[in-house]
Amino acid sequence: MKKSRVHNTIRKLRFEHDEMTQQRLADLIGVTRQTVVAIEKEKYSPSLEVAFLIARVFDKPLESVFTFERGLGKEIGKD
Repeated sequence: MKKSRVHNTIRKLRFEHDEMTQQRLADLIGVTRQTVVAIEKEKYSPSLEVAFLIARVFDKPLESVFTFERGLGKEIGKD
C-alpha cells in the first residue's frame, strides 16, 4: 500500500515571489529554514497552522499550495 503524502508548490511560489529565499519564508512564518526545506522537499508534512501561514504569505488558498494524496494513490477531492 502506498503511503499518504502531502504535495506542495512552495518552491514554484517562492520563485514567483521575487525568488524568495527559504530563509525569508521561514522568518515570515516563524519556523527554521530547515523546516521549510523539509516541507518543500515533501519529507515533512506541516501542521495545519504552518500550512495556513504559508498559504497566507503567498496570498493563495490552502488547496492551491498543498494537495493530499491518499495511500491508495488517489487524491482527495480529485476524480
